Amino acid sequence: MSLRIGLVGARRGLSLIQGVRSVAGCQVTAVCDLLPERCAQVAQEYEIPHQFSDYAAMLDSGTVNAVVIATPQFLHAPQAVEALRRDLHVLSEVPAATDLMQCCELLDAVRDSRGTYMISENCCYMTPNVLVREMAHRGLFGDLYFSEGEYIHALRELYVTTPWRRRWQSGRNGVTYPTHQLGPVLQWIEDRITSVACLGSGHHYLDTEGKPYEQEDCILMTCRTARGGMVKVRQDILSERPHITCAYSLQGTEGCYESARSPQETAKVWLKGRSPDNSTWLPLTDFAEEFLPSEMQTPPEEVASAGHGGTDFWVARDFAEAALEQRPPALDVHFALDITVPGLISEQSIALEGAPIRVPDFRQYVPGSKVLPVV
Repeated sequence: MSLRIGLVGARRGLSLIQGVRSVAGCQVTAVCDLLPERCAQVAQEYEIPHQFSDYAAMLDSGTVNAVVIATPQFLHAPQAVEALRRDLHVLSEVPAATDLMQCCELLDAVRDSRGTYMISENCCYMTPNVLVREMAHRGLFGDLYFSEGEYIHALRELYVTTPWRRRWQSGRNGVTYPTHQLGPVLQWIEDRITSVACLGSGHHYLDTEGKPYEQEDCILMTCRTARGGMVKVRQDILSERPHITCAYSLQGTEGCYESARSPQETAKVWLKGRSPDNSTWLPLTDFAEEFLPSEMQTPPEEVASAGHGGTDFWVARDFAEAALEQRPPALDVHFALDITVPGLISEQSIALEGAPIRVPDFRQYVPGSKVLPVV
């Protein structure tokens, strides 16, 4: 079997090309973009034989049996469904969906398809996050009861160059981009969110038309998990301030972790029995040789040229290998919904001034019903 991959969304899709090309039996055979000039440029530069401006035409062309969907977020679920209905493999950018009915349709398509579906949450492949995941799964932090993820990334300038962001990221009030925060955290704690309560800090910035953004400037979502733990999620994509982009913490009965929050800081852990006392932090890197997967200790050369600090290489490679080997992917559709749906529910909570709202468990969804699972 070979994998013939079509990039959908030429600009963002390029960041993932090194990962899929690193896998034997995989090639990028097509590129699809609404801008013909961009499509032609990418095809020429990366020696991609087929070009399309019509997505359905590419799916039906016989030139691909897999797609990497790197389009605006409101298209992720509909385009994934189209491909899955043709039994094509799908790597989808985040979030997985923009409303709850899309979640139902996506789950139906995955269950009825012979194709593999994987969500492209690259923060799960950040080296510190992988290291903390391995340490957590081996019990170094003990019984895990608190974690947090933050996404602090001023995106206002992009609302002019990519107007879809103005509608789908800042044009809704809630945690509209939750997967970077929740992806690594839910991998660490191996749990799912069962309820959310969400509040915002008000409106202090205006868009290019002089109007307030629909989204409040700083959004805070507190979450309860199935096993009784707590997760705190923060999203701030409007405030005028330096980026942190992503920040995380984890706490358990035997230790805790704090990520770096600026270029001047380093990620650190405190571990009972390994730290010299109750007030001394240890650099997270001290544990890399013992717990970080060997392939990430000495990564392939292609990682350096992949996007988002090399994380796009790992997520694309994992997808390609899972599709070729016809095995469940690392970040399957249930995980995709676990990290997407709490953000959708946050919009209900913030509209109710922070009232806790239950999060549907789509593992209980009745196939074909288009009815949200009872919670």
